[in-house]
Amino acid sequence: VQLVESGGGLVQAGGSLRLSCAASGSTFSIRTMGWYRQAPGKQRELVATITTGGGIRNYADSVKGRFTISRDNAKNTMYLQMNSLKPEDTAVYYCCARAYTNYDYWGQGTQVTVSS
Repeated sequence: VQLVESGGGLVQAGGSLRLSCAASGSTFSIRTMGWYRQAPGKQRELVATITTGGGIRNYADSVKGRFTISRDNAKNTMYLQMNSLKPEDTAVYYCCARAYTNYDYWGQGTQVTVSS
């Protein structure tokens, strides 16, 4: 499975961005997909996850009500709509696909910078 993120950039506080993660390869093996982020000097943290079939979504408390995760199975693409962005949302955002074997595939990451 290969994952390619896009959509990061620089935005002012209060603004919005939409990240995309395009999956290719053995996508049938994917059970769950999610977004993680890592800020400088901090550990990588979970942002949101979504299941392949049921569309069950989970969010970190810090992004609930502001971020929305979704996926388009026909396009093998996952999205993260980020609204009301805050400077503390600044991080490299990574796409992750977990296989039914519990193996995790990672994208290369995309930088999101929120200026105050």
